[in-house]
Amino acid sequence: MNHASSRGMKLTRRSALLMGAGIAVSASNFAWAQAQGQNLTIGVRAGPDSMDPHFTATGTHAEALKHIFDTLVWSGDRLQLEPCLAESWSRPNPTTWEFKLRRGVKFHDGSEMTAEDVKFSIERMKTISGPNPATIYVRRVDAVTIVDPYTVRVTTIGPSPTLANDFIRVFIVSHRAAAGLTPQNANEAFNRGGAGAGAAIGTGPFKFVSWTPRDSFVMERFDQYWRGPSPWQRVTRKEVPNDPARVAQMRAGQLEIIQRAPAADLPAFERDARMRVVRGDSVYVFNIELDLRERSPQVSARDGSALPANPLRDVRVREAISLAIDRQALVEVAMEGLGRVQNQMVTPEIFGYNRSLPPLVENLPRARQLMAAAGFPNGFKIVFNFTNDRLPGDAAVGTAVAQMLARINLDVQANGAPGAVVFPARTRGDLSMVMSGWGTLTGEAHYTLSSLAHSNDPERRMGAFNWRGYKNPEVDRLLQAAAIEMDEAARRTQLEQAGALYAADFTSLPLCAVSTAWVMLKDRVNLTKTRADEETLAYDIAPATR
Repeated sequence: MNHASSRGMKLTRRSALLMGAGIAVSASNFAWAQAQGQNLTIGVRAGPDSMDPHFTATGTHAEALKHIFDTLVWSGDRLQLEPCLAESWSRPNPTTWEFKLRRGVKFHDGSEMTAEDVKFSIERMKTISGPNPATIYVRRVDAVTIVDPYTVRVTTIGPSPTLANDFIRVFIVSHRAAAGLTPQNANEAFNRGGAGAGAAIGTGPFKFVSWTPRDSFVMERFDQYWRGPSPWQRVTRKEVPNDPARVAQMRAGQLEIIQRAPAADLPAFERDARMRVVRGDSVYVFNIELDLRERSPQVSARDGSALPANPLRDVRVREAISLAIDRQALVEVAMEGLGRVQNQMVTPEIFGYNRSLPPLVENLPRARQLMAAAGFPNGFKIVFNFTNDRLPGDAAVGTAVAQMLARINLDVQANGAPGAVVFPARTRGDLSMVMSGWGTLTGEAHYTLSSLAHSNDPERRMGAFNWRGYKNPEVDRLLQAAAIEMDEAARRTQLEQAGALYAADFTSLPLCAVSTAWVMLKDRVNLTKTRADEETLAYDIAPATR
């Protein structure tokens, strides 16, 4: 799918119809839901890390905070660019973008959203950073100028053809509410609940009430929301990371809808006359990252003694690990059919996906040959870290991979842990081998490749998630060129070439793309759309037709 910035520059008739339809759906249910005092409880696998929308780039964090805060540009259900707080945008020259803001948008405290809030939010994102830095979404920004109260001019560091794609994660906060906050005290100010009590004042469809980490996130309807009010008076996103517990609460009617339902439970849910099951594919890819630093903290000889060098620096070892993995079995067994085999870090819907790359097929004889040729016929010991609470099947996939790698004599210690533990440890460089899910949420491969495949280069603002010391000068060159290439066809070629080179180095091993399923009480709610980023937004959930 092509999500080049030129396609999002103006409010298209389709976008207008989509937004109008959304308002109509909401309005048609509003009176009924209000009369019923309708509340909505959503069972989610993981929640936010703070009420500060700029704190981290983690997908589950952004999903939750979209209820409170709007973004400058909206990412549609298929990741298409749509107007949001910016109702249109244009590019007067290769290094300048102008965003025309929607007039009359109100913050939850009643103040009007203007260019001052947009400028403040963009500049704030450059300094507020958590375990997965959200700074990647504003890395191309050089300066922000207020043209008038409803026009913002953004000057970029060199040509920036995909700035609008990046701005789908630029959450707009109130410059009054967040003024003077620092990285040290911002979380406390945003996490303070209650109307007007803290900095969590947005323009989104719901107002912040309370948040209990790893438990529940409560909000109430904002009647002045610019798209039209939600039918739900009160929404609770209940965090239930344990799959059986989430399923049990769904069956007991304690939740109206759950996201990321386990594949093993779907047949029973589909036979239950009370339930409705909705399935969808996503852009999230399970992948293994391998540490290429000279010394790696979780690699040793089989007897636990130190090795003279990090074996993961040898491409033969990395390719052997890839060849030892049966991806089809991961999809069919570990994911119980709720996934797709993947041969690169972006899915086929993404601009820059390389259709010429061959499939990644298990080949144990070849894997063992490569291990022997690299000097490790008897393998070595390694800790394999993976998330166990973020995406459907992550724990099962991680466990299965660890078992598969034993077939090439690797002594693998499987270490599944919550994302809140894995991601900070990865950022600190504490891990040697880690699996998680990565989604190309902007619709362009440059977002993923420039974050993971480019060498870590703060000056160029690339490689922010390249913690493991990977560097390929030709990959860097191609990604630097693609970052400023205004010709769409040329940029696509550069991204495809960079993706092919990155794949050949076997430092990130794509495994499977995640599919997902929602289960809901059919007499209470209806999910009006599924999203490729798997987000479950209360505004997309309607009361069941009465």
